[in-house]
Amino acid sequence: MKRDLPAFLSYVFSFFLLWEWLRPLNQLTDTSHMGIFIAFLIISFSASFLHIKVIWQLLLMLIFILLSIHHLHYQSGLFNLSWLSDFIINCADNAHLLMNRQWYDLSNEFRTLLFFILLGLMVYLINYWLLRKQSIFIFFFMTLIFITVLDTFTAYSAKTAIVRTVIAGFAVMGMLTFYRIIQKEKVYYDTASIRKWMIPLTVMIVISVLVGIAAPKAAPIWPDPVPYLTAQNDKAGTDSPKAGLHRIGYSTDDTALGGPFVGDDQAVFTYEANGENYWKMETKDMYTGKGWIASGSSFVSFKKGDLVPIYSIPDEVDKIKETARVILNGSYKFSNVMYPAGVTKILTIQPSSQNAFLVDGISEKISFVTDRQQPVVPQFFTVEFDRPNYKASELSTITAFPAGMNRAYYEKYTMLPIHLPPRVKELAQEITKGKTNWYDKAKAVEEYFGNTGYIYDQKNAAVPGEKDDYVDQFLFETKRGYCDNFSTAMAVMLRTIGIPTRWVKGYTGGGFQSYSDEGSSKLFYEVTNNNAHSWVEVFFPNVGWVPFEPTVGFSNQLTIKEDVKRDSAVSSSPITPPPVGKPQREEKDTVKTEKAPVRPSVMKILWNLVVVYRVKILFFALLIGGLTTILYRFRGRWAPYGILFVYRFRKKDESFSSAYLILLNQLERYGLKRKENQTLQSYSRYIDRFFSTREMTRLTVKYEQYLYHQRLPKGTWEETRELWENLIKKTIA
Repeated sequence: MKRDLPAFLSYVFSFFLLWEWLRPLNQLTDTSHMGIFIAFLIISFSASFLHIKVIWQLLLMLIFILLSIHHLHYQSGLFNLSWLSDFIINCADNAHLLMNRQWYDLSNEFRTLLFFILLGLMVYLINYWLLRKQSIFIFFFMTLIFITVLDTFTAYSAKTAIVRTVIAGFAVMGMLTFYRIIQKEKVYYDTASIRKWMIPLTVMIVISVLVGIAAPKAAPIWPDPVPYLTAQNDKAGTDSPKAGLHRIGYSTDDTALGGPFVGDDQAVFTYEANGENYWKMETKDMYTGKGWIASGSSFVSFKKGDLVPIYSIPDEVDKIKETARVILNGSYKFSNVMYPAGVTKILTIQPSSQNAFLVDGISEKISFVTDRQQPVVPQFFTVEFDRPNYKASELSTITAFPAGMNRAYYEKYTMLPIHLPPRVKELAQEITKGKTNWYDKAKAVEEYFGNTGYIYDQKNAAVPGEKDDYVDQFLFETKRGYCDNFSTAMAVMLRTIGIPTRWVKGYTGGGFQSYSDEGSSKLFYEVTNNNAHSWVEVFFPNVGWVPFEPTVGFSNQLTIKEDVKRDSAVSSSPITPPPVGKPQREEKDTVKTEKAPVRPSVMKILWNLVVVYRVKILFFALLIGGLTTILYRFRGRWAPYGILFVYRFRKKDESFSSAYLILLNQLERYGLKRKENQTLQSYSRYIDRFFSTREMTRLTVKYEQYLYHQRLPKGTWEETRELWENLIKKTIA
């Protein structure tokens, strides 16, 4: 390989490929002074490119290695050779350790030497691939595997590394292909030949990379393997008391919230009902700054058919009495009974030999137990519940906690950690500014997250540090998370402005499965671990606990009738339960509304698309404009092929006249322009002299006959087409 520009660029891009192997070391190991190792690579590649004799290359590399080791590990002067003797002894000792496989006992000096030797071997291999094999695909492919594995299984992010590697790899392979062709065909090449190869190669790489960056990316087909493998031992959900990665599902320990989780579509239960319902498992009332705990417990027992002794909906609230039958999946391991808000009775239960229940009056957790109060996992049961229809006029009357009610109860559900950052309250006050009643304030906070750019994200949810508050971190730093982040933030913010709240855990309504029976209004729904959810309940002294759904992409089945004009500007469209008619199976995290939205105009839709995708539209417009410009600029190279292709299928003699005019245009485009007032005969002789033919004159004679007689003898096009094609081909640049 000659020492020309392509050869130099091959070495440069090969150096960048090898550099990608070193970049992760700063982030994943305690390796420092990376500049020294980069300088070693530059010196090694330069010596190879300049074809310095091997003995001198080795000597140069050895000198650099010794100077670097002295700089990194020894304090004595460079010319005080005692450090060199110490290093030689150190190497001998470490060689013995290496032979005995005592890897962890190796000294730092010896590790540095081994790393330099490894880099030297890599440079030698790359030089071998460049000079001898003229193929670097294996190293390019291994580099891609290396950085993608690190991106998958470590904290190293390879988004830009992939782009750099693709550019460098394709550039080297393109230039090596050029040299292989030159050597195989044994042809001479000059600067112009190199330029003709390099310019298209550069354009191809640039366009490919830009399109790859700007093009929309499909979502991953498989889940992230690291969370999946890590979560295999957490089959019960997030039962670990530490925040971090877990498998999604209902759990009992919420003392340390935060961190990502992996999905799990294993069915938990199915239920038969008139429509979807949120299913409660328990509530918690004490926020600690890291998570939630229950402030205590107070157990009461009851039996099936009895009124469930938890807070019921007052008689003043309009409600619809409904029933639902729940069938538990065999993998369900808790004795807890899930139930809709407004539950009044548990009518049937299986196994029927154990029909006692314990309810915790603090957390409202209902457990199925034996007569001796031993927990039992239920198989199926039927619940009776009241579906409330709240009126905004009733909820909007509460502006403060009534003086005659239990003050301790109020303080319990407005309690906050002492060290809660003040800016949480300041934000709540800002959101609810101008609102005079609890309902308007709760709606303002509920709708705040969907209007200010907060993102629902299960994979990139942060884990609060030792000094971080869970809510404060979500509100002001990350602004992304899942239901626990949104619900906890709303509950805490409302507490800061004196509105009692509690945190609720359970399941969303799941997905529609089938009709119960033909002609029946009952529907079957399936609830999986992916439907595990948390939300907020706000206490209104006149109506009780009312659920709110702050999580972006979710809406509960609560009906609130807006029967009065509220004092706030907050949008408050009522959320109604889905119709009894055949529902469509919905994807997780979609928003359900009670009425079809008003369809915007076509122009409005198009404008919204332009606004959202303006960067990509601009990029593709520039790309198309650039490609169009290139095609037009070099039309002389491709247009003749299109002309030949079109006229190859024409058989009629009338095609001759249009073909002749196209030939004139093509000759002018080629550079053989017809002079002003020059006759066709004179111009045709000029063309024939230029191409050393008689074809243009013969065609011109036929064309002038056509102009004079306005008709052509039969078979003219068949006779002249080959002459015409020959001239068209001569104009191909």
